[in-house]
Amino acid sequence: MVTGTAGKTGADTALEAELRRLAGSVPDPELPVLTLEDLGVVRGVRLLGPTSVEVDLTPTYTGCPAIEAMTSDIEQVLRAHGMTEVSVVKVLSPAWSTDDISAEGRRKLDEFGIAPPRAHAADGPVPLTLSVRCPHCGSTDTELLSRFSSTACKALRRCVTCREPFDHFKEL
Repeated sequence: MVTGTAGKTGADTALEAELRRLAGSVPDPELPVLTLEDLGVVRGVRLLGPTSVEVDLTPTYTGCPAIEAMTSDIEQVLRAHGMTEVSVVKVLSPAWSTDDISAEGRRKLDEFGIAPPRAHAADGPVPLTLSVRCPHCGSTDTELLSRFSSTACKALRRCVTCREPFDHFKEL
């Protein structure tokens, strides 16, 4: 549900749905294998006028340095499709979670050689140990090499079975 033109609350209009699809098609600047839709960070689109739009964008974490690039890329793609006024609003609540990554996004991460985060129930128990499947051979016999990798949202791991290192997108 989004707020449509003239403050009406309801389902996306056809144009809002198209603008949301366009904003969601922007590649993530840190993980270009994913789109912003795959990542689940585009939270809403509101048409404010015939060529004016507002987009709600939730960063993966409050200090995410990629938010500025995401904002700029969303503005660029929407302006290229006729929107003269584009406002991207950073929305911190509800906070983004790795559960917001789509099934397609998880599949893309795995195919790219990055172990996707595990989905978890919000009200379920939190595991004390983390079993991470190797995206190369499928083994769960992996070890942590570093809590941080090329970006703060990933850890560096190595598979004990095939000895290949790989990134793991950390659960939040």
